[in-house]
Amino acid sequence: MGNSYAGQLKSARFEEALHNSIEASLRSSSGDPQPIFTQLYLEPEPYPGNVEDIKPKADLHGGEPPGNELMNGHSSNDPEELEEDDDSDSSSPPLPYLQAPAPDGCCTLDGFCQAGKDLRLVSIATEPIEVPAGFELVGAKSPSVPEHILVCAVDRRFLPDENGKNALLGFSGNCVGCGEKGFRYFTEFSNHINLKLSTQPKKQKHLKYYLVKNSQGALCKGPLICWKDCKSRQISSSASTSKPSSSSSHSSKENGGASGHSSSTFSFSVDVGCGNRRVCVIRSMKAKGNQMTTQGKGGCEGCREMVSGICILKSILFLLPDSPPTRTTQMSSVFFGSQDLGRDCSFLKPLSSTSGNKTLPIVPTALRVNGPMNCLVDGRPPLLSPSQVSLGPQGPAYRTPDLGDSPASSAMNSGPPKKRHRSWHPNSLVPVPPTAVPVPAIRPIVCSPGAVLGMSSPQPPVAGVIQPQPVTAGETVIVPDNLLNSSGVRPVILIGHGTLPYFYGNVGDIVVSPLLVSCYKSSQLTEKTLETLGLNSSQLLCVETMILLTLQYLARLGLVQIPLREELEQIVLKAMLCCPRGPAISPSQLPWLARLEASVSGGSVQVVVTHNSLGEGISESLRSLSDGPHHQKCLPTYVVIICASKMSGNEFCVLVLGKYQARALAEGMLTTNEFLKEISYELITGKVSILASHFKTTSLGDNLDKQLVRYQRRWKGQVIQPFQGDVTDHIHSQEAAGMSPPSERAELLSKLFQIYPTQLSVARSLLSQVCSIADSGTQNLDLGRFCKVDFLVLVPPSHILVHQTAQRIRQSGVLVDLGIEDVCSAHQKSDKYVVRLDGEVHAKMEAFMRKVKQNPYTLFVLIHDNSHVDLTRGVFLGYDLQHTGQLAQQIALSGSVCHGELQGLADRVVNCQEVLDAMNLLVLQVSCFPYTLQTHQSRISIHNEVHWPSGESLQGEQPPNELLYFGLRDYSSSLQWGVASPILRCDDAFEKMVHTLLERHPHLHSMVIRSYLLIQQYTEAMMALTSSPSLRDHITPETLAMVEDLINAPGREGSQGRGHMLLVRVPSLQLAMLARERLEDVRDKLGLQLCFAVLLGSPATELNLQKNFTNRLKAWRGCENEDWVPHTYEDLEGLPCIVILTGKDPLGETFPRSLKYSDLRLIDSSYLTRTALEQEVGLACTHVTMGVVHEPKKAMAPRESDGEKATTGLNDGDELERPQSNGSAATRTSGSLAENGVSSSDIADSFQRPSTSTCPPEGAITSDMGTAAQGFKQECDSVESQLSSNPSKASKAPPSLYSSSSSSSPSSSSTQRPSQSTQCVREPKPTRVSPRTVIMSRAAYSLLAGESGSQLSSFSLLPHADVAWSSPLRPLVTHNLQGEERSMYYREWTIARQHHADYEAPSVPHPRRMLLSGPPQVGKTGAYLQFLRILFRMLIRLLEVDVYDEEEEEEEETSEVTTLVKTQLPDIEEVRKLPFDPYPRDPKFRKASPVYTDKRSKCLKDFKQEGESHTPDKRVTKSIRLSRFAAHNAFHHCEQCHHYCEAGPATQLSECTFHAFTFCSSMLGEEVQLQFVIPKAKEQHFVFSQQGSHLESMRLPLVSTKDPDRLKSPIFTPTTGRQEHGLLNIYHAMEGATHLHILVVKQFEMPLYRKYWPNHILLVLPAVFNNTGVGAARFMIKELSYHNLELERNRLEEQGVKRQDVWPFIVMMDDSCVLWNSHQPADSSETSDGTNVSLKMVLQHMENTPKISLYAMCGTRRWSSSLARKSPSHPFSRCHLHDLVMLNVDLTQNVHYDLNRYSCEEVDFNLRVNSSGLLLCRFNYFSLMKKHIPVGGNKDFLVKPKLVDMGNPTSISPPQYVCAPDSEQTLLDAPAQFLLERFLQSCSHRLFPKAVRNRSNPVLSIDSYLNISPEISVCYINSRPHSTNLNHQGLLFSGLLLYLCDSFVVSGLLKKFRFLKGATLCVICQDRSSLRQTIVRLELEDEWQFRLRDEFQTANCSDDRPLYFLTGRHV
Repeated sequence: MGNSYAGQLKSARFEEALHNSIEASLRSSSGDPQPIFTQLYLEPEPYPGNVEDIKPKADLHGGEPPGNELMNGHSSNDPEELEEDDDSDSSSPPLPYLQAPAPDGCCTLDGFCQAGKDLRLVSIATEPIEVPAGFELVGAKSPSVPEHILVCAVDRRFLPDENGKNALLGFSGNCVGCGEKGFRYFTEFSNHINLKLSTQPKKQKHLKYYLVKNSQGALCKGPLICWKDCKSRQISSSASTSKPSSSSSHSSKENGGASGHSSSTFSFSVDVGCGNRRVCVIRSMKAKGNQMTTQGKGGCEGCREMVSGICILKSILFLLPDSPPTRTTQMSSVFFGSQDLGRDCSFLKPLSSTSGNKTLPIVPTALRVNGPMNCLVDGRPPLLSPSQVSLGPQGPAYRTPDLGDSPASSAMNSGPPKKRHRSWHPNSLVPVPPTAVPVPAIRPIVCSPGAVLGMSSPQPPVAGVIQPQPVTAGETVIVPDNLLNSSGVRPVILIGHGTLPYFYGNVGDIVVSPLLVSCYKSSQLTEKTLETLGLNSSQLLCVETMILLTLQYLARLGLVQIPLREELEQIVLKAMLCCPRGPAISPSQLPWLARLEASVSGGSVQVVVTHNSLGEGISESLRSLSDGPHHQKCLPTYVVIICASKMSGNEFCVLVLGKYQARALAEGMLTTNEFLKEISYELITGKVSILASHFKTTSLGDNLDKQLVRYQRRWKGQVIQPFQGDVTDHIHSQEAAGMSPPSERAELLSKLFQIYPTQLSVARSLLSQVCSIADSGTQNLDLGRFCKVDFLVLVPPSHILVHQTAQRIRQSGVLVDLGIEDVCSAHQKSDKYVVRLDGEVHAKMEAFMRKVKQNPYTLFVLIHDNSHVDLTRGVFLGYDLQHTGQLAQQIALSGSVCHGELQGLADRVVNCQEVLDAMNLLVLQVSCFPYTLQTHQSRISIHNEVHWPSGESLQGEQPPNELLYFGLRDYSSSLQWGVASPILRCDDAFEKMVHTLLERHPHLHSMVIRSYLLIQQYTEAMMALTSSPSLRDHITPETLAMVEDLINAPGREGSQGRGHMLLVRVPSLQLAMLARERLEDVRDKLGLQLCFAVLLGSPATELNLQKNFTNRLKAWRGCENEDWVPHTYEDLEGLPCIVILTGKDPLGETFPRSLKYSDLRLIDSSYLTRTALEQEVGLACTHVTMGVVHEPKKAMAPRESDGEKATTGLNDGDELERPQSNGSAATRTSGSLAENGVSSSDIADSFQRPSTSTCPPEGAITSDMGTAAQGFKQECDSVESQLSSNPSKASKAPPSLYSSSSSSSPSSSSTQRPSQSTQCVREPKPTRVSPRTVIMSRAAYSLLAGESGSQLSSFSLLPHADVAWSSPLRPLVTHNLQGEERSMYYREWTIARQHHADYEAPSVPHPRRMLLSGPPQVGKTGAYLQFLRILFRMLIRLLEVDVYDEEEEEEEETSEVTTLVKTQLPDIEEVRKLPFDPYPRDPKFRKASPVYTDKRSKCLKDFKQEGESHTPDKRVTKSIRLSRFAAHNAFHHCEQCHHYCEAGPATQLSECTFHAFTFCSSMLGEEVQLQFVIPKAKEQHFVFSQQGSHLESMRLPLVSTKDPDRLKSPIFTPTTGRQEHGLLNIYHAMEGATHLHILVVKQFEMPLYRKYWPNHILLVLPAVFNNTGVGAARFMIKELSYHNLELERNRLEEQGVKRQDVWPFIVMMDDSCVLWNSHQPADSSETSDGTNVSLKMVLQHMENTPKISLYAMCGTRRWSSSLARKSPSHPFSRCHLHDLVMLNVDLTQNVHYDLNRYSCEEVDFNLRVNSSGLLLCRFNYFSLMKKHIPVGGNKDFLVKPKLVDMGNPTSISPPQYVCAPDSEQTLLDAPAQFLLERFLQSCSHRLFPKAVRNRSNPVLSIDSYLNISPEISVCYINSRPHSTNLNHQGLLFSGLLLYLCDSFVVSGLLKKFRFLKGATLCVICQDRSSLRQTIVRLELEDEWQFRLRDEFQTANCSDDRPLYFLTGRHV
């Protein structure tokens, strides 16, 4: 070893670790020693080794013949010898060359071309020959006519110059004889000119001379063509540079073969540059005991010392003297300028024009690389598919990619054609070598050796034609001809780090994959991403570390594992987190460490080190691969090529040579569409013929068809008995066809659709999401305007799915519930609500959008079911629905329609502008695999996602027979059950057969091979069970078990002919048709045609079932309908059948209960995205009996229940998941059992019902299904009505009935009878529904088993092929990531690819778009149909209001009633005769003091009951649907009234004008200034001064005005705290008629009301009224109105109008009046229910009353539901009026509202008006509905202390509202009047003890009515002279209440009244002095006794002006 590495390894730890590792690896014969790299770098978390991953040496070397020398051993330098050998690799024998036979009729004479023209120089020397520009005439030598020279015209670019250099590889020539041009391959040309060669034709060997003209102008032989230098350069590179892989690993047998100690041989290929660049040292070490010997040969002219046989123990470093590389030979090739992958550049690509019979390789003949480097974040780029390779002859030209090309597809062209094709030449503009393909458009920028991996930002390419540049040495690689044929493998180059070369020649035989490239781009991580990952920039790995990590990863991959990008990324991330940086690796250490890493792989990974470029290593590896018969060499799986250049730092790439791995990687690069097209292409062009012929014989070697025909003839038309017989029982076919299954009892057909608790809770979540969109305040959805719900369901293009969804809609009754169809039409029209996304969608969508536009008050829901399917971008962006028709046709023509690709249709429908803009359209996207909708650019807000609740949260306390969802995760976890026969299986025997076939047929796509094998397996299984038992050993046990179950189940006792469904997934339509045809043919020839059906399940077609099977289904269903045929897979319940499911993706169809097996053996490594893989397994997901799942979890072992031990040998392993009874393996009862309830399918019999307490007895079900359904419907409805109150209650409701699962709603279409033969004897057992068995390919199985195994799991894969990872590294996905967390993860870490529909989505998600995601087959359809139902109920609920429904207390009938019947308008005289009823009967005054009247009222008896109940009783309300005449709040918007309440877009708030209006109030005795806010549009109602600025008055009409469209009275609405909820929009109530509506608001609320009601006139009260009650507002309205009346009279008087002709009425209306009714009595004894009428009609009716000016007030009664039962006893009455009052301000000039009042101000005012002798009239035929509004209005003040003690907040009760004057009691922060009113209401029994519950002796109240509790009656007396008062003669009063009495109250008046002994007095005044003065003035001390302590004040501070009162006792 000497000093060769002295000083290079500084670290002692490194040496020690290295030493230990080497020793361990040499000693170890079995284990996997921990690699040196792991010890050094990843010690914290060692990588778990896999013993079976190491390839045994015997396998690697077994194929080598003894004595095989080093393949590169021959290194002769003799130029003559080389010329004779003709450049064939010196180490390999010449390849035998079989010339293709000449076409029939062609000339084959030597010296003549195939067209028969003479080419010999002697013949044509003098003839004129046309030589095109750029061509030279050369002479070729033919071995058959050595004496002649043949004349050829050759493009001079392909010939060497005088130095023997710069000849382009390849050939281009013309025939000078017949003139045929454009030969692209020398092989082709040599055939044409009949060279008749025995060796491979090469231009260097056969083109010998230049031809020149002599002085006579004749052609003659010229100088030799100088090929030599070119040749010697090739010799030096090919013969002397180290061979990769093969040369290093399969070294001479002398090393190991002879000695027998080859078990732990490790081979290293060492490649060190020396002076003349001729290096090839291959060492092979073998362990003998503890010794290690090194043998080999080193041949290097430049290094004279032999370095062989050195044993290195401390570290294995073979070092040869290093000298810098000296070779700088240049090749004169030119290439497309180094287009680095900047920005969005696309690449120039040549258009191939090939003839029609071109054979495309599996990866279409381009090298496939993904788009721009920056976007290289995924290993599955979109690729060129055969359909994209132009087959027509096109002009030779280059073109820039058009818009339709993805950058990736532009990067790849279809490559040069095979040799038999021609004319692939570039445009003359760009002189490109004819076979040059600018392949890797990926040129990673080189880094310095130690730098962090990365790329500098590439320069954008110059637009236009890219100028050719010379290629530097080492940057070109010639792909050898026939590489695939000779080696049986199409190598895949995994781009690593650095500059890849350009590839020429046979580029179709290699594939360039960017699979792992993103793993090496950690330097591109942003600071934010690094922070998220817990890293910093110092932790990034250097290139050397990445190389070693990659090696370590590849070395540990199993024999049948392929590299996965996500797996390596996780390793890189772990490495960064575990050991930041690690020791630096010097460039000279890297090769040795790399080889050390590779050593543990057992030869499967090899390292090749070069010093110039990666191209050098790739070139060597490819050449050695193509040399020699490939069966003799055992290839390594991976060759890691490292370029250790001192100039550019370390670069590397990986060459995948493993046959399985290379094929899997290449196929994995194709998208599903592309590989399906590839398969179609292979089938159409007949490439599969060899494979097909292989399968024409059975596994025993017999001719398959002959055997079948022989068997068919033997039975002479007899067939196997279809059921209740054995497979050996044959009967005549006609007899068999007539057999029908036994039916013990006709089964009912009524279908009940059930909604289960989970579905209900999901529907609720969707509803609450809709509500939150509406509540978001963004005006995106206004639920208040909608009164109907309509919907359309979009489904992927599958006929069966359409039928299935329509059936769900039909069964659910949702069309009837939404009121869009009646019961009769709903059944026929359900299909109209489901639309397939195919060519016809445009017309249906147009009709739907027309409906959306025409019905603005209907809320439409567009449900996009299975929305993850085909989410590609629409073809053009300016899309509207009108263009879709032609578009769909174009797509149908351009796409491969056979695979159902109408691409981009969903995008153009769901994302079109019309759909996005419609304000009454919600889009609900439903998906089981929503990942593609959850990218960074998602159109759905994360807040609008609703996720299905997970199984754990639902598994509560369900009984063991309850159904439970069994999904993808359950399948993965079932692998840990430890049962003998797992439900998720990999068919290993099948996989082995596949591998053998894959090696034999490298040209075919693996799915073709798998399909043919699968067909053979099923064919032979049927034969083995019927005609040829000897075939059993050749069929995999899995296939045999499935077919045996399929054939035998219907014949078992008790099965009634029912059997299982076997689902075989064949994605390619052509292969599926082939399978169906083949299996049907075999089945029929074996006599099984009546035993089971074979169906093709294609999305594009309806189910097509033979008549006899349809009859059997009808018999089971008891179906009388002759025309019935099955439309959905569920209709096939119980039918034994094989369904071959084809199509690109499964589309969400639900399969019946009887589906037992799902065969997914064709789903292999082409399905490496999460969606693709999971949706295939999702086919098997279903609901199963809970016990079936829980037993194995508990027992972890198979368990058999009583009497259920299986007796069939075949299904021994099935006891666990399929309990078999009495020898029957077919107990899979498929009665439809829904999650929660009512049987959703045909009614099953009692044996099938689970005997749980939640299930009603069978009789109940069959006898009265309607009742059951109705009952549950009511339950649902009642549950929905509690939406807001108790969402949890419904989900806990016990499930009442039972159902089966299905994707959408758990409903199945038919039932199966129980299969117990002893059913009449035994107690019926509950049905056990077991999970389906899934058989998978190895690749898919290992990913699904990933949770338990060592490999990656499916949830870590890229979520969908249309998205890409946004960052090279990201946190690990765990299976616990569900719902919203998973969505957030994908939104952060994935982005939409360019062809994805969301690629250019707006940055803000669409507000009216929601996503419902739930696992496959869980019941999503049922959930969204229920959502539609409860959405409709909620909208109806929004259109309903709660109105007070309280009956008013009836007055006792009196005999003196005057008969005023059926009069519409009151007669003033008649009204005057009516008595006034002072008692406030309205229910709202129930808590108010009754007013004493001399008539005895019924109400006396209510006293005690009311008094005893101290609980505040809730007022009764009733929900009423709003009519078109309703008043609305601020949330109502519609087209008619938007101008009324909403500001127009142009109008600003400033467009309102503010006007002060001042007048003098006689009552207040001072000037009052009010402020009007008047919108411009309303100014016509006012009179302004001449200047237009001063408001003078409000216009009033004349009494005589008759205008039906105008209301005369201005309407005033006092309102507070209800700017949103007040019913201030009376546009509809007024029927749009002209009216003047003024809102009276407090000053501090004015801005709020302006905001919500910009078009309303506001009357703003002065600031002093901010704390007053409603009395002040009414007072100001009346004062203002009277003052305005006077102003108008003065103004109109000047115009000649009489003063009394001015209209004196105003309307005062509350802000809660919602509806008005008219109660006209009917002619019959019955009374009609009230009809809704408008407010306009009611007010105009009153205004039209004769002599209206004589009435002081008019009003209506309050509505109650009792009014519908009895008509009003009188049409009019004189009584209290409130809520809506038409007030005559002229007559009531001197009667005022009490401006201090907070409550009962109306009763007080009414009593005052009546006692003033004025007329009140209530119109009893009108009623008013008042809405219950819980917010705002005249609600209580929050009474709190003035100085709040934060530490001790105390509640304050009414007794504390008053206190002794000057006391220390807590002072309160509330108005004095309010405190007084509340105190009197609650505590008056203390003030008036004698009056409590004493109607006979009321309390006398003078001039005012105050509520002094409902237990105390008040007698109201007006002190004004001439007032009308009650006759109080003989009445003894129990108390006297004097409230703020004025000067009209005198002592003389009081002396007229008599009081009980002990009666009490309460005098209330504004202050203490006025209190004393009043007592003195009224001489109260004469009759009343006062004490000092009886003086009180309200508990205010003096600043708040408390009220004082004094109490006394009568003496």
